[in-house]
Amino acid sequence: MGNPELHSSTPEARLGLRYLLLGCVAVAVIAIDQITKTLAVDRLADGPVDVVHGVLTLRLTLNSGGAFGILQGLPGVFVAASLVVVGLVFFWVRRLTRPALVVPLGLMLGGGLGNVADRLFRDLNGKVVDFIDLHVWPVFNVADACIVSGIALLLFASMRASGSGRDRPLVRDEP
Repeated sequence: MGNPELHSSTPEARLGLRYLLLGCVAVAVIAIDQITKTLAVDRLADGPVDVVHGVLTLRLTLNSGGAFGILQGLPGVFVAASLVVVGLVFFWVRRLTRPALVVPLGLMLGGGLGNVADRLFRDLNGKVVDFIDLHVWPVFNVADACIVSGIALLLFASMRASGSGRDRPLVRDEP
């Protein structure tokens, strides 16, 4: 099914398409993340805005730690860890047995790079802009949501593959 040209193309062409899709998803995530963070910094400086009272508030916070505020004050650790994950994503894309998993990896890549961009290029002393407050979860941003969504999709695909009786791994061991 699908496009017969994709199925009959060379392995190099299919790999190139995977990296193109990965890049497109990551760039879209980074763009949306950075635009929403810029809007948050510009429009929420005077205080939070209730979108749905008690459910969703847009609240500007700056996070020097990782997800959920862990390890505050160590932004360099998170830049280094994010760059390691970026390298791993490029490594995994090459070895995927299911090309559809490129999208979750693109979400993770874009989210990680969106937060790295805050730490390196915003004048916030290595902090990340967070602004989405669901009142039952720590304040987060679009990049965080994409990272968590990408991980959840990968876990779901992994559980689905193992539960279906197929022994086909998500990634190949050999290059």
